[in-house]
Amino acid sequence: MQRFLFYFLIAYCFLFFIISREIGGLPVGLFIDCVLVVIFICTLITSKKENWERLHTGIFYALLIWLGVSLLEGFNPGTSLAGWINEIRSTAVYPFMIVMLGLLTFKSERELDIFIILIIGLSTLATINGFKQLHFGLSKGEQVFLEENASTHLLWGRLRVFSFYSDAGQFGASQAHIGLMALMFALAPIKTWKRILLGLCGFINIYGMLISGTRGALFAIVIGCLVAIILSKNFKALFVGGMLVLGLLAILKFTHLGDSNYQIYRLRSALNPEDASLNVRFINQQNIKAYMADLPFGAGPGVTGYYGKLYNADKYLSTVPPDSYFVKVWMMYGVVGLTIWFSVMMYIIGSCCGMVWNIENKILKTKLIALTAGAAGILFCSYGNEVINLMPTSIVVYLSWVFVHQHKLMEKAVARPILI
Repeated sequence: MQRFLFYFLIAYCFLFFIISREIGGLPVGLFIDCVLVVIFICTLITSKKENWERLHTGIFYALLIWLGVSLLEGFNPGTSLAGWINEIRSTAVYPFMIVMLGLLTFKSERELDIFIILIIGLSTLATINGFKQLHFGLSKGEQVFLEENASTHLLWGRLRVFSFYSDAGQFGASQAHIGLMALMFALAPIKTWKRILLGLCGFINIYGMLISGTRGALFAIVIGCLVAIILSKNFKALFVGGMLVLGLLAILKFTHLGDSNYQIYRLRSALNPEDASLNVRFINQQNIKAYMADLPFGAGPGVTGYYGKLYNADKYLSTVPPDSYFVKVWMMYGVVGLTIWFSVMMYIIGSCCGMVWNIENKILKTKLIALTAGAAGILFCSYGNEVINLMPTSIVVYLSWVFVHQHKLMEKAVARPILI
């Protein structure tokens, strides 16, 4: 039962923003909490004692520590109770709950394949909807969203496509993330028609990244590729892949090839240190640095971003756009909290890399390399945008961690995988 609910939740996390836009007036975010509670109840009823032993792993305790830090931030006088409660849902509660329940629920490669098929299918559908937005127009709900966010989604008269997602930034990063993983899955020793289909989905998703106008998504691909090449232990591929990545960056940085295409032109601006929006971010960060000098534990979760405007409009930090998720964590938790959060993230990515490094099964290894590389790319991408804390990217990343940490159980499972 909880497996079905998890798959339903994944699909819902891809689609709930479009439900909100087209219907409106529904607590679509709280429905995620409700489903997680139901999964937790089902797990309590059905899980055997030995299943709970799966929680004796570093990733569970690392996220438990971060949850504890977030709960203690409730005593921070800098934020309101409502802002704190709403913010820590995505900051700490969701990663802890999804990882905990995922460890108790998933154990086979077949379940991993269902997860892969589901996220690639939904992401490809999102690109198709994005293509529709760009070339055929917006629905009524999408038009209202664009009118309310024209300053960030309509640049020089050109639409930054956002599809089903919260904004174009999330859409672009998610498309880069899943597009990269689909291309990596296609490299596994699988049937030719499956390889072609995965490759096609990968390129469709990369196209989705381009039409989003999200420049920071480029770095999700670059970092993801480098991590994947290293974990493959193929040093020839490491050299060739490294040269290709450097060549691509050099073309974007030092030439004007493709400038006639708006998507390529905007992507190229990600490498321009004199870009106006980049300099605005640096100025904001300098102002934040001065304000945060006497706040080693931050101003509290919910003091900035959406919940800052909603519940803490009287606070200075609510008026400063964090832009980067790293900066947002710094503003809410201070330098102490940022250090703890970053250490937790690096521990999780490092442990995933260590586990994948030692896997012998080539097909399973390729799949888990893709999940690890994608998660690493998203973490790095979050330095430029709020990405890793927003759906659907967050649930994809959290369950990617889960499947990597369940690799021993998947190697023992009898159920036949789907992708081979």
